[in-house]
Amino acid sequence: MAGTGLSVPVWIGVPEAILLHVVRRYHYEVTEIRTGELVGWQADGLDATMPEANLASGTAVRIRPGASAPGSLFPLEKTRVRGVLADCGGVVRWGGDDPRVDESLFYLDAGPKDPRVHRLATRLREGEATPGKGVGAAVDPVG
Repeated sequence: MAGTGLSVPVWIGVPEAILLHVVRRYHYEVTEIRTGELVGWQADGLDATMPEANLASGTAVRIRPGASAPGSLFPLEKTRVRGVLADCGGVVRWGGDDPRVDESLFYLDAGPKDPRVHRLATRLREGEATPGKGVGAAVDPVG
């Protein structure tokens, strides 16, 4: 994954564009993700009734899976996570907001036919292809 030295197996295409954006922003803005702290596609040991089942479809990632319990993020880190989620316009859900909290889980919360999914992926891809517009670019604090 560009700029991080990490790789993660996810569903190629639209989900990949969105999930890798989330991972890169987390890496740059929340806390550095180290080797072994990123999990993607996983087939075994998942509860099919829980959000973690999205890992089996390649539409979810776990960042720092050992830190999934409530309170594993500092307040500023949670604020940064909220910023990433806001940037995704309701297409990505954070397991920290689920009834059974998993602060390491991020997954697509909209189906493949939801137009927001494709609009978001298009916007993110355009940002990555435009110098100074993608993840890690300087932020204008004035707006």
